Amino acid sequence: MKLNKLFIFVSCATLAASCSDIDDQEYLGGGLTTEQTQETYNAIPERTEATFSGMFTIMGNPYQNYETHFTSQRPDDFGFVMAAISLDLEGADMTMADNGYNWFSPCGEYISRNANYANPYIRYVIPYTQLGIANEIIASYPEDTDNEDGINQIAQAKAIRAFDYLSLAPYFQGNYSTSKDLPCIPILDGTHEAANNPRATVGEVYEAILSDLNYAIEHLTTERDDKSRININVAYGLRARAYLNMGEYALAAADAEKAMEGYTPASISDVSVPAFCSRDEANWIWSVNITEEQGQENYATSSSWISAFSGYSYSAGTQNTPMINSMLYNLIPSTDVRKGWWLDENLHSDNIANLSWNGVTGDAIATLEIEDVKEAFLPYTNVKFGMKSGVGSTMNNNDWPLMRVEEMILIQAEGLARSGNESQAREILSNFVRTYRNPSYTIPSNRTLTDEIWFQRRVELWGEGFFVSDARRMGKPIVRFHGTGTTNFPTAYAFNIAADDEWMNLRFPQSEMNTNLGIVDNTGGSQPVAGQNSSLRDGVTD
Repeated sequence: MKLNKLFIFVSCATLAASCSDIDDQEYLGGGLTTEQTQETYNAIPERTEATFSGMFTIMGNPYQNYETHFTSQRPDDFGFVMAAISLDLEGADMTMADNGYNWFSPCGEYISRNANYANPYIRYVIPYTQLGIANEIIASYPEDTDNEDGINQIAQAKAIRAFDYLSLAPYFQGNYSTSKDLPCIPILDGTHEAANNPRATVGEVYEAILSDLNYAIEHLTTERDDKSRININVAYGLRARAYLNMGEYALAAADAEKAMEGYTPASISDVSVPAFCSRDEANWIWSVNITEEQGQENYATSSSWISAFSGYSYSAGTQNTPMINSMLYNLIPSTDVRKGWWLDENLHSDNIANLSWNGVTGDAIATLEIEDVKEAFLPYTNVKFGMKSGVGSTMNNNDWPLMRVEEMILIQAEGLARSGNESQAREILSNFVRTYRNPSYTIPSNRTLTDEIWFQRRVELWGEGFFVSDARRMGKPIVRFHGTGTTNFPTAYAFNIAADDEWMNLRFPQSEMNTNLGIVDNTGGSQPVAGQNSSLRDGVTD
């Protein structure tokens, strides 16, 4: 079962547009004018719904991005979920083994700044593919349409477009407060030709984000078909994220409060077993919905890569299930239910006590070996993410949480703390953790309140793709180790990166620069080396 590790270099050939399948469209958009698009949809009304559904289907579709343009399948090509895992693996709290089978090793080593590597290419093309479809939906209706279904689809498409920009902007330039006027990413608004679309500034990107979300909030309600779609709660949550990135903290807190209306955090009981795998979990506000067709014995899924319990898993079969950094794990109190989201140094977790797999139960699962299916887990392996279809299932159809109420609570607390209302922030934070995670919780005195909120974000949202964005907006370094013997990060990945190191800025894929001559790439910094910057501290793991 083991697959040879292979760094596949991305071809520099011009991408070929593919409009025959809505889920495989060229990410810079097709060649139709607005008028032609409207004529097409008027002539074939069912295409509107197909396009709209496709905008959401691509969120977790396997083999969507690399194979479409380069005819080669990769088990690390599975949409926004892959991007979330990549981003956390570039952070300080999540790692994988350096054993020759880790397709995400470019993130651990930070060689993901290479313009010819597949991992950063996939992460770039995912948002722009979806963004191109969103633009097509928006263009399919007249600007003055009074069609209620059309307005709803436009509002969702604009919210998706804002999400796509938010999925790119924090990683291609420094944070809003220091880099507002510096080049970020191209905006696809029809004012530039695809062949010459220069990078907009950080400020301009966030103007576009807010414009789209303002429209969405004005026109959406709580109603939607399912959690993969966008309603007003999701739109408020996305705007809360944007305001947090912009340093508009009071506005972020207010929007987060709106986003969480009608949702309750998962209880201690809910998360005392592996979970975070089903759209039916009541604390999820927005999700990637994975179908059985997408999940059937498929390596290119979140189930295969981040869950410890898949019976058809790339990660479990190659001893690559993601692990928590022991530095962060050791700071989680024993009274906190989240301590059980990971195995300890002795391969124990209370949270798997009642699970069974292949005739063994509880901690014995950690050392269980099944030929071509599972190897023994390493210390600090995560058991946070369960299996929607059951332990040992080969059906890798885990859904993925794009937004949870817990995130909104922590945005609200941080927004209040940073906008001068520390007392209310403390109350919200304390009530959340004591009620839903750790009944013995008190806010510690050895961290600032904002660092404590970041600690809670790092534990609560671990593996869901928030670490690098958080570190960048707060001007925090990436701190993976404090010196020899202080971390379980593999030696090649054990280094720290200063917050202002320009290596933190992603590079544009070579194929994008070949087809968009307006792009001037990021430069500066150098690839980290093992052991560098051991004296850096982040205010949490100090």
